Amino acid sequence: MAQTAKNLPVYLEISSKKTFAGALEWPGWARSGRDPEAALAALRDYAPRYAQVLRAAGIDFPEITEDTEFDVVERLEGNATTDFGAPAIPPSRDADPLTASEVDHLSKILNACWRAFDEAVAAAQGKTLRKGPRGGGRELDRIIEHVMGAEHGYLTSVGGEKVRTDGMDTQEEMAALRRAALAALEASAAGQIPATGPRGGERWTARYFARRLAWHTLDHAWEIEDRITTE
Repeated sequence: MAQTAKNLPVYLEISSKKTFAGALEWPGWARSGRDPEAALAALRDYAPRYAQVLRAAGIDFPEITEDTEFDVVERLEGNATTDFGAPAIPPSRDADPLTASEVDHLSKILNACWRAFDEAVAAAQGKTLRKGPRGGGRELDRIIEHVMGAEHGYLTSVGGEKVRTDGMDTQEEMAALRRAALAALEASAAGQIPATGPRGGERWTARYFARRLAWHTLDHAWEIEDRITTE
């Protein structure tokens, strides 16, 4: 049985329109709301779904109960990206170096998130995805394209090797992106990638790269799950 978490460190990214709450030690477990209270409530609501993702991959995850206290250790000022609906500001913890065991742990979490996304895609094949109240929402193939496009961008942000996709089908490209992401995580953690890019821009740290990638993958995995119709 998983050990019950009594106190969980979280951070808040707050903008004028939206707040993200993220579990500091568990990349991918981050949800948004109109204000800090709503974001923290959403984070707690998604604990069972996040736990299912990790435990299905054999990763130990503590039991989150009503008695688990969310300890807000950092409040960050969001920006236009936060307003739009994506986390954009790294918590200060993400500047800390990674040990080899932490890299392995983060790699396992990323693989668990990718597995959840693949399972959601497989479950949605041949089914209709429910539209939003105003008819919005990408079709399944567009969601897959969007997720892969973001991963190309994330690799650039951390300074990883670009993935050449000529002649690749979707599955091959996805597999290549994931291999490149794991390699970039390891290289960044080992200090093999300069902290600034060739034009002087600051690159993402290894921790933030894993955090952002895990969040985006799960966000769309859960979107697919929630939009599958039973018709």
